[in-house]
Amino acid sequence: MGAQRPVRREFLRSSAALAGGVTLGAVAPALGQQAPAQPPMIEGDRDGEIAYGARSKYVTSVRIPHGGRPSPDTFGLTFHVAAPLQDSVGVITPSSLHYYATTRGAFLPDIDPKQHTLMIHGLVDRPLTFSVDDLKRLPSVTRLHFIECAGNRTSRRARTVQETHGMTSCAEWTGVLLSTLLKECGLKGSAKWFIAEGSEEVRGASSMPIAKAMDDCFVAYGMNGEAVRPQNGFPLRLMVPGFEGIFHTKWLQRIKLVDTYYMNYNDFGHLDQDHDVAALEYQIGPKSVITFPSGEQRLPGKGFYEISGLAWSGGGAIKLVEVSTDGGKKWNKAEFRGTPQPMAHCRFAYQWNWDGNETEIMSRCVDEIGQQQPTREQIAKHWNKPYDQTFSVPGLDNSVQPWKIARDGSVTNGLA
Repeated sequence: MGAQRPVRREFLRSSAALAGGVTLGAVAPALGQQAPAQPPMIEGDRDGEIAYGARSKYVTSVRIPHGGRPSPDTFGLTFHVAAPLQDSVGVITPSSLHYYATTRGAFLPDIDPKQHTLMIHGLVDRPLTFSVDDLKRLPSVTRLHFIECAGNRTSRRARTVQETHGMTSCAEWTGVLLSTLLKECGLKGSAKWFIAEGSEEVRGASSMPIAKAMDDCFVAYGMNGEAVRPQNGFPLRLMVPGFEGIFHTKWLQRIKLVDTYYMNYNDFGHLDQDHDVAALEYQIGPKSVITFPSGEQRLPGKGFYEISGLAWSGGGAIKLVEVSTDGGKKWNKAEFRGTPQPMAHCRFAYQWNWDGNETEIMSRCVDEIGQQQPTREQIAKHWNKPYDQTFSVPGLDNSVQPWKIARDGSVTNGLA
């Protein structure tokens, strides 16, 4: 044991030097140094500190209105709200910072869970209606999954990662497998599609293949250890892992089993009648983005930094993330911070010594079924469109997002 102590002391000394001379683990101040001042104590009960808990006043991460049209709109409604990915740590998005999208600017439903029900009917032997309490009595699953809006994409106009990629979040969801409910109802063999409907003002409904329902869809009533937030579908939300956000029906009230594709309000421009296309083309990713350093952040000077970001895919777990610090000339394997989960955000990191010169950083990833994240140029070639200032990507966009770093350490959008 004693032989290991000099090694530990040497490690602490080198760590302190790396940190700019900060000592670690000192019990008393060294000679000639002043002990740190005692911070002021918080007196009394601040609003909500006991009842629900309040974050530090020094933590200021907030969501922002984002996407599609001006917010608030003519009716005073906010269209979409983006999560602050630039401030994220780990992979779970706090419920209060989770992105959300409205259904055509509809008002938020105020639903009493004691009065809410989920009806399952159509091509089943026994049409059933479940209360929220009924669902909570059934066997549950708890899974980590991302949700992402189809409008989440790189853009020349965006300044921050919140503006480019803030329409995705990842949470721990708890609920009942949809396959459990369909088996309880007696699913008929003639059922090929299911329609999920929410209870918002403008009825949101989406058509999906029955194979997806029996695979991994579930009806969620829990989010990050508590009830699903109203903005994210309280009291019930359909989770469709890997599919774009509009299929994760919020305020879920009805599921109908049918034998043919229905063109619903939500489906226009979002789903194809071909089963194979529906199963693959409309799943998200693979996708990654560097969150630090990213747009409008600043590096204080040359030296060591840990580049950090998020990667995800609707095709399964992420298997590889690579980072380039020279504008894509060379790619370096990044490390995972934790074990990547299927259809969930994973945190990656790459250790980098910046020499102080202007450069461009970016990331790309590969998922477990072999899909690789493309560059903007590759997407332009796929669509046979010129890659110029007017270039826009039809449908889903999972292209690489570059960030430029100037000599003064300022970070800007590499597409601008």
